[in-house]
Amino acid sequence: MKRFISILLAATAALSIATAANAHDHGDKDKMKDKMKKEMHPSIVNIAANNPDFSTLIAALKAADLVSALEGDGPFTVFAPTNAAFDKLPKGTVESLLKPENKQKLVDILTYHVVAGAVYAKDVVTLDSATTLQGTDVTISTNMGTVKVNDATVVMTDIKGSNGVIHVIDTVIMPK
Repeated sequence: MKRFISILLAATAALSIATAANAHDHGDKDKMKDKMKKEMHPSIVNIAANNPDFSTLIAALKAADLVSALEGDGPFTVFAPTNAAFDKLPKGTVESLLKPENKQKLVDILTYHVVAGAVYAKDVVTLDSATTLQGTDVTISTNMGTVKVNDATVVMTDIKGSNGVIHVIDTVIMPK
């Protein structure tokens, strides 16, 4: 009987400790769930940052202090130029834009690549323009299955992030 009571007390103590630990860890579990959700569904910035073809775009977003804005809830649609798109700009343009004294011009260019809301390819083909976060419109056209945003060709569509969608373009578009 003594042994039974000892086992019962030990089991009760273990159960109490486990219950207390579980209650204490509940906040940590919520944080873990949020972290896993972000890892499973990264933001549009995280998607771009983990793709070497967007390293110039990420450098520009950092120089313009736009990373945290584009990591926000959104949703956003980003027409994302690749490194090759930035390479098409006249020599020295990117380097000049990354200088602190040209920050506002860089912000204007980058926000000209972003539209509020998640606009997927099926929606883009029905549009002829879209208002950018910079405040002016981009022209959208479709011809024989090719979608253009101003003079840029959309080369990949519907890269879905937790806070929006990316459409990859082959040219940096400039506000008028």
